[in-house]
Amino acid sequence: MDISSEMIHALLPVFLVSVLHANMAFVGAVEGIGEATASITKMFSGWLSDRFGSRKFLAILGYGLGTLSKPLFAFAPTANYVLGARFTDRVGKGIRGAPRDALVSDITPPEIRGAAFGLRQSLDTVGAFVGPMIALVIMALVPNGFRLVFSVAIVPGVIAVIILATFVKEPKVHSESKKTNIKWSEWTQLGTPFWSVTAIGTIMTFARFSEAFLVLRAQNTGLPIALTPLVLITMNIVYGASAYPIGILSDRLTRSHLLVVGFGLLFLADFVLASSSNTLLTGLGIAIWGLHMGATQGVLSAMIADTSPANLKGTAFGMFNLLNGIAVLGASFIAGLLWQKFGPAATFEWGCTLSLFGLIGSVPFIKRSKSVTTA
Repeated sequence: MDISSEMIHALLPVFLVSVLHANMAFVGAVEGIGEATASITKMFSGWLSDRFGSRKFLAILGYGLGTLSKPLFAFAPTANYVLGARFTDRVGKGIRGAPRDALVSDITPPEIRGAAFGLRQSLDTVGAFVGPMIALVIMALVPNGFRLVFSVAIVPGVIAVIILATFVKEPKVHSESKKTNIKWSEWTQLGTPFWSVTAIGTIMTFARFSEAFLVLRAQNTGLPIALTPLVLITMNIVYGASAYPIGILSDRLTRSHLLVVGFGLLFLADFVLASSSNTLLTGLGIAIWGLHMGATQGVLSAMIADTSPANLKGTAFGMFNLLNGIAVLGASFIAGLLWQKFGPAATFEWGCTLSLFGLIGSVPFIKRSKSVTTA
């Protein structure tokens, strides 16, 4: 499914601007609404997986809906159709996201939880690497072959749904022992350690907007349209290569310290991208951005698992993603407006400023949150 989604994601911002003639504010809105939709949906799907004791059914439903959205991208005549397709695709992602993360938490011993979520992030980026590679080959063979790429993206999505429905079995650790009559109001029992992690993650997300702006920055500094999939390929190679070893490291060190490092890397990435005047420097900024993702995303997931009650794992991951979705919606929309009004450098200068404030503000906050460490 990642192959399918990333084939589209790698080209979508350029397709919107160069083919459908959308403005940058609309691109920011599409990306922000898409990610916020996924995050909000995760809130409800996570709670449902706790209440009914079933993760797999929701995963199949989410993957299926994501696959059904792919033809909408291929045949979209206007930018508004793309917005509808993006919304549908992200609803599917939201339905499957929190139950999947809760499932990883269910079956993983706490002492290797960081490694498990780091590995999951690394494996996710394999698809995020292969998808843009396929898009790159097609675009090289067929100039302006956007719609052909979007059509081909349907195939790996269908394969993913078939494999999940046929071969994946729900572990007994959840289906037999986790089924409880969870009430919606029980999200208030998640506790201070969980909310501390969520606050840190939300601050970081607000300082980081959609990767669509990385693609557009690369094009702005001279990368040919046919090569724009290289942006996500580069980011995901670094992301995938770093997430698993950093996850292992987080099992041996204090996880919250790695988040401070992550803020520092995000600041550095935005600084390089804001000052970049050529594709080489832009590529360096994109690589640092990927390293930031590898240093933070799996670690944050492990910390959510560490700090949430056993019977509320799905709800916890859902709430975490809800708040992060709200943050990315605002961040992406503001990034698009800044780009449109003041140019691309302003977008990354804004991210640089926010990440610096987050870095400074999070250090004492993390030190006080002693419970937000390895379980």
